[in-house]
Amino acid sequence: MFVSLLGLIALLACLFVGLPIAWGMLLIGVIGFSFYTGLEAAFTMAAQTAYDTGMSYSFTVLPLFILMGNLVNASGLSRDLYTAANAFIGHLRGGLAMATILACGSFSALSGSSMATTAAMSRVAMPSMRKYNYDDRLATGSIAAGGTLGILIPPSVIMVVYGILTETDIGKLFAAGFLPGFLAILMYLATVLILTTFNPKLGQPGVKSSWAQRLHATKGVFAITVLFVVIMGGIYGGVFTPTEAAGIGAFCTFLITLKRRGWQPKVYLTVLVEAAQTTAVMFALVIGALIFTNFLTVAGLPNQLLDFIKTLDMSPLMVIFMICLIYLVLGCFLETMSMVMLTVPIFYPIVASMGFDLVWFGIIVVVAAEISLITPPLGLNIFMIKNVMPDIPLRTVIYGVTPFVITDIIRLAVLVLVPWIVMVIPNSM
Repeated sequence: MFVSLLGLIALLACLFVGLPIAWGMLLIGVIGFSFYTGLEAAFTMAAQTAYDTGMSYSFTVLPLFILMGNLVNASGLSRDLYTAANAFIGHLRGGLAMATILACGSFSALSGSSMATTAAMSRVAMPSMRKYNYDDRLATGSIAAGGTLGILIPPSVIMVVYGILTETDIGKLFAAGFLPGFLAILMYLATVLILTTFNPKLGQPGVKSSWAQRLHATKGVFAITVLFVVIMGGIYGGVFTPTEAAGIGAFCTFLITLKRRGWQPKVYLTVLVEAAQTTAVMFALVIGALIFTNFLTVAGLPNQLLDFIKTLDMSPLMVIFMICLIYLVLGCFLETMSMVMLTVPIFYPIVASMGFDLVWFGIIVVVAAEISLITPPLGLNIFMIKNVMPDIPLRTVIYGVTPFVITDIIRLAVLVLVPWIVMVIPNSM
């Protein structure tokens, strides 16, 4: 236990001095592993882990979904999604904020990136909400909260990484994310409704669209909606694997982007370079996490933690709530992916040994990580909005996301207490 804790402290020290977490996990993992097996065996383990990860067929899904998300972002689809949502509910009190959340949910289902969703919707939705004198707190809060859906609604990069770290079926993780994602959208909409009911000045109704205008608005998103249904329906029905679905999605998204923007070599080159850079970072993170996991395993930390928990005489459900609390605290200080990489190798053996389904736990981890995107002081979506809209004070954004953070904590508790919401779809596959 002492060596494991010393390794964790050393890793946190590496993060504190600014060393990227991927290299920190790799360095501490190799040094810690060598303490038990020798330096030569540690280097061999690290090299073999890097090779196996790079050659893994299941990992192909990651760069393909990243490429698909970048193409969706480049296509300018975010504006069409917002226009379509606004056409149906923009005339309600708080309707523009609700439309923003719906557009965020749709866009994140294709991009898989919370940061990209937040940035795109900040540029698209804020001008419209300001036009109708929406309070900046409600406007920024709805954008930041809606942006968090990018890591929950499939395809999700974090789900892919979790699936690889825990050897959990990625297709079932994607399926498990549907109802929690839908629940998140409904609860965000309810939050806007409650806020604007108590204070109507936060969000005045917009202009009501005719049915002809609504029909015209949906034409811009019809093709990409069909693509999403085909990809997720194919995974659910067993027609193709997540990796095959990612390939189909990337190719079809390229065709849609080509139709919308035409042939612009610089745009597609930028998309490819950004996808390659993101993929390289993700590979480095996963390789580092796996090497660090090997160190923790050989040190016996998961078993020692399980024995310690047994001495506390806590119920398994209380252990899960304790883990969720740890995630909420860590989310205030660690970047989302770093937090998942650091904690999942420690927690998942404990959760599995208590009889919990790892698919269900994966969704709990993703939802807890999702909350960290809007919790200060390190909420990345908060700073993304500040970056796009520099005239808005940071305290305004923080004030705006607070009701949505409360909503998220309630949702996390519901998913822990009612696992059926998570497991009903994957159990039917």
